[in-house]
Amino acid sequence: MTGDKYTLLPPHLPADEPPPGAVLADLGKLDHINTYGDLPRYYIDYPFTCIDCGKREVWTALQQKWYYEEAKGHIWAVAVRCRACRRARKAPESCR
Repeated sequence: MTGDKYTLLPPHLPADEPPPGAVLADLGKLDHINTYGDLPRYYIDYPFTCIDCGKREVWTALQQKWYYEEAKGHIWAVAVRCRACRRARKAPESCR
C-alpha cells in the first residue's frame, strides 16, 4: 500500500541488504518493543500525505530512527500528519 493516502505498514522492510541511503537501526535501542514480528534493521525515507491538510511530506529515515529508538515509539506507528498540522494539534486551545 505504499504511496496510498493511508499506508498502514511501517516504512522499514525486511530484506537481505539495506537499500542505498538507508539508515541502520540499533537493535539494542529497540528492546522496548514487544513483538513476535521482525524489528527494523534499517529505516528509509517514507513519503506520505497528511490526513488533515493533504500536503505531501517525507518522514525521513533519521526522524524514524529517533522516534523508534530514542522516543521509544510503537513500531507500528507511522507519520500521518505534516509537521505544521502536528504543531497545530499540540498547541493550546487559546493559540488556535
